[in-house]
Amino acid sequence: MSSTNRQILLASRPVGMIRDECFRSETTPLPEIRDGEALVRNIYLSIDPTIRGWLDDSESYLPPVQIGEVVRCGGVGEVVESKSPNYQPGDIVFGMIGWQEYSVAGRDGQEMNVLPKGLPLTAALSVFGVTGMTAYFGMLEIGKPVEGETVVVSGAAGATGSVAGQIAKIQGCRVVGIAGSDEKCAWVRDELGFDDCINYKTEKIPERLRESCPQGVDVFFDNVGGQILENVLDRINQRARVVLCGAISQYNATEKVPGPSNYMQLVIQRARMEGFIIMDYIPRFGEGIMKMGGWVGEGKVKFLVDIVDGLENAPSAINRLFTGANNGKLLVKVSDEPS
Repeated sequence: MSSTNRQILLASRPVGMIRDECFRSETTPLPEIRDGEALVRNIYLSIDPTIRGWLDDSESYLPPVQIGEVVRCGGVGEVVESKSPNYQPGDIVFGMIGWQEYSVAGRDGQEMNVLPKGLPLTAALSVFGVTGMTAYFGMLEIGKPVEGETVVVSGAAGATGSVAGQIAKIQGCRVVGIAGSDEKCAWVRDELGFDDCINYKTEKIPERLRESCPQGVDVFFDNVGGQILENVLDRINQRARVVLCGAISQYNATEKVPGPSNYMQLVIQRARMEGFIIMDYIPRFGEGIMKMGGWVGEGKVKFLVDIVDGLENAPSAINRLFTGANNGKLLVKVSDEPS
């Protein structure tokens, strides 16, 4: 085991796309654990769009990362030393580990969850992790799709959108995705079983929505916001449900991104638009994981993992979420999985 801990800290707040100079690397002595704590060797970092919001000095459901602090993120690691009855050496744990080689479970009330033995670690961070649970609870609890309805998913090739669309298919819905390349649209249609997919970069979304959703839209699972949200609102049916999961179109914006100007569609169609934060559903993760496990085992839900090697590449990796360079769930590998 190393005697040092390499970390990536926030050096300055990004404006627009993240730049390398927004971060600095620092090597510190290995943390010394106290009673009730465990030392964790980090293995995979979960790279999610929400990290970009935490780098801004603005109010959110979690406080912003402060200048000089380790960049916050979820991930998995292996317990290598423990002074807590909650953790044993060799346990694989999930928690807010941050952009660093080692983290401490149980410090300042930050407990980590011990994962079941044998669970593939990449699956634990994707289909069985926060992204999979976001898709599960967002689609079923907020969207409430009913057999025969039409469901549209933006960011359909992403880690959350791809699973959300498959869940809607399981419910017997017609599912249309919106993604950013012909290759992604082909994967969404041919591999995941969506009924259609619109390339927002090359196709006219209003026209394609009329073609793909001739009966209108009953559920919209939105990861993008902005113009795409406005386009879909024009097609919603009476009693439609719009699930606000994210707004990736504005995370790097240097000016205010226009919101939908046609929100009166919600009134006219007696529709509902509701946002949610997956942290509210953490007590029910066991329920979601059990259900998702059955679907994955039956081949009804497929997922893709995109791994970037090396802690030093975390700053450049997060930009892949906003350029569309990633495919599926994006992870950074910090160290090898235990043999």
